[in-house]
Amino acid sequence: MDDLLIDAARRGIGYRTSLAERSVTPTSAALSELARFREPMPVRGCGADSVLALLDEAGSPATVATAGGRYFGFVNGSSLPVAVAANWLATAWDQNAALGVMSPTASTLEDVTLGWLADLFGLPAGTTGTFVTGATLASFTALAAARHELLRRCGWDAGANGLFGAPPITVVVSEESHASIGRALALLGLGRERVLRVPTDRQGRMRAEMLPRPVAGPALVCTQAGNVNTGAFDPLSAVCDWAQRHDAWVHVDGAFGLWAAVAPQYAHLTTGLARADSWATDGHKWLNVPYDCGIALVRNADALRGAMAMSAAYLPPSALRDPMHHGPDASQRARAVDVWAALKHLGRDGVADLVSRCCTHAARFAEELAAAGHEVLNEVVLNQVLVAFGDEARTLRVIDALQRDGTCWCGVSRWQGRTVMRISVSSWVTSDADVDRSLAAMLRCARAA
Repeated sequence: MDDLLIDAARRGIGYRTSLAERSVTPTSAALSELARFREPMPVRGCGADSVLALLDEAGSPATVATAGGRYFGFVNGSSLPVAVAANWLATAWDQNAALGVMSPTASTLEDVTLGWLADLFGLPAGTTGTFVTGATLASFTALAAARHELLRRCGWDAGANGLFGAPPITVVVSEESHASIGRALALLGLGRERVLRVPTDRQGRMRAEMLPRPVAGPALVCTQAGNVNTGAFDPLSAVCDWAQRHDAWVHVDGAFGLWAAVAPQYAHLTTGLARADSWATDGHKWLNVPYDCGIALVRNADALRGAMAMSAAYLPPSALRDPMHHGPDASQRARAVDVWAALKHLGRDGVADLVSRCCTHAARFAEELAAAGHEVLNEVVLNQVLVAFGDEARTLRVIDALQRDGTCWCGVSRWQGRTVMRISVSSWVTSDADVDRSLAAMLRCARAA
C-alpha cells in the first residue's frame, strides 16, 4: 500500500505541476488514447500499480485543465493545494460521515465548519446546514426545509402526507432564475412551471416592484446572488421586505455569488442577505475545494431537520451531530474536511483576497476587450464577463477557435437574445500572466475570425 499511495501522490503532483504549460484542452492524440479503456470486463484482474499507471498514462493527458489558471468556463474553480491534501487524507480515512458514531472527526468538523460559514457570510445565529454534492442539491435541501415549514404553519405534515391535498404554495422566481432552481422545484413536487415569474432588468436583477400583490396562503420566493451570466444580484433587501409582509420564505441561490459577502469591496452586493431564510452555495466553485461540494444553509434548524431526518431501529440517539439527519444523503463523503482545511488555511482575509483577485482579473478582461473594439454586454460587478465579437456567427467562430487554440477556455452562452462568450474567473491560481496570455489568444482569434 505504501508504494501504491506514494506512486499516486507522485503522479498527482506531476499532473498539477504540468498544468501551467500544457494546453487547456486535450490534444487529439491524447483523446485517441482513451480507446485503451474500452475493453471487455477482464476475467482476471491485474496489479494495482498497472491500474494506476493506465489511469495516469491514458487518462491524465485527456483531461481538461480546469485546475489550471486559464480555464474560464462554467464557473469552475481550481482546487487549493491544502484542500487537495486534506481530501486525500480524508479519502485514506475512508469515513462514512452519516453518523457521529461512525466518525466523530467528520461530525465535529462539519459542525465547526458550518458555524464558520455562517459567520463568514454574516448569517443569523443558529443557522445550520449540510454538505451535499453541489448547489442544485443544496437548493433542493433548503427548499425542502421551506416546503416542510410553510406547510407545517398550515397544519400539514408534508413528510407524512405528501402533497396530495396539501395547501398550495405560491412559488415566486425571477425570469433569470437558474435552471437548477427549476430542477429542485420539480423534484420537490412544487413544479418548475407552476411558478410566478418576476421580470428582470437589463442585468438580470429581479424587479422587486413587480413582485405579486397580494399573495394568499403559504409563499416561497427564490432569489439570486450572482447571475450566472452577468454576476448581478437580486435586490435582496426589497425582496425580504415583500416577504415579511406576506410571511413568505426567502431562498437565496448563491452558488458562487454568496462569497462576495466576504470581500469588503463587494459585500454591498449582498445587502439584505442575512434576512433570508435559506441559502445555497458551492465549495467547489469560489472556495476552490475539490469536487464535489455543495453547501445548504438554513436559518430554522427545526425546519431542516423536520424535512430531512430519518428514523430506523439501528439509528440510536447521539450526542454528536449526525449529518444524515440534516441532508438528503445517508452514507456520504466527509465533505466538510476539505472546506474546513481551505478556511483554516486562508482565514477570512485569504478568502476575501481570493474573491477580490478574481474580480480584478474579470474587470481587466472586460476593459481590454472593450478597448480592442469588442462588445462587453454586462456591467462587470463581480467575476463574470459577457463578450460579443459581432454577430452570432462571428462570435461562435471566435469561441470555437479559442477552444481549439488551447491557451485558455471560455464557453458560449445566450444573453437577452444575443450569443456571447462568457468569461468566468473563479480560480485561485489565475495570475496576471495567465490573463495576459489569455487576452492575447482572445484577440488573436478575434482577428482571425
